Amino acid sequence: MTQVAAPKASRRTPADKHDERRKALAESALRTLGDLGYARASLREIANNSEFSHGVVHYYFHDKLELIVYCVRYYKQTCVHRYDGVVAEATSPGDLVERFADKLVETIVEEAPMHRLWYDLRSQSMFEESLREAVTQIDQSLEDMIARVLARYAELAETQPALASPVAYGMFDGIFQQALLGHLNGRDGALEELRTRVVELMPMLLAPKA
Repeated sequence: MTQVAAPKASRRTPADKHDERRKALAESALRTLGDLGYARASLREIANNSEFSHGVVHYYFHDKLELIVYCVRYYKQTCVHRYDGVVAEATSPGDLVERFADKLVETIVEEAPMHRLWYDLRSQSMFEESLREAVTQIDQSLEDMIARVLARYAELAETQPALASPVAYGMFDGIFQQALLGHLNGRDGALEELRTRVVELMPMLLAPKA
């Protein structure tokens, strides 16, 4: 009887292990960064609030700026794809906008510190030139996400978007940030207002049917 050789287990390269450790550090650091913000968080402070030593953190990230940029990029890469299911599963314009609004509310409830860190970093990029490239790239990924949602909404409504994607992104970003501020300040109804405004805004972004 001929024996079939078992497939060899894929070996992790040193680069793979390095990337895995950086991701583990980022996941740990995000909690501290979300609580303290850009200005107050140092590498030592981040290490003190994680299972990693200051030496380990410093080995994988040259300075705080490199760590923060990596963390926010890592988080936003995950965040933007959370809306892929909304786009794929929606069966009507109303269904899509309700799902999208619910997902926006959900992410504020579950991850407000991470969004607060993003807005902090984006503001700091106006003064910190070394942040601008990363912030611009992250902003573009968020704009692309809004464009995908709007394009699918228009397709379901059998029309076309009426506005360019940067304009649509600016509108949604504005109402999202206001809802985040309201939620962080404990304002009653802030999240329900976000849901209502998203449902009201989306139809306004479509061209009239011919």
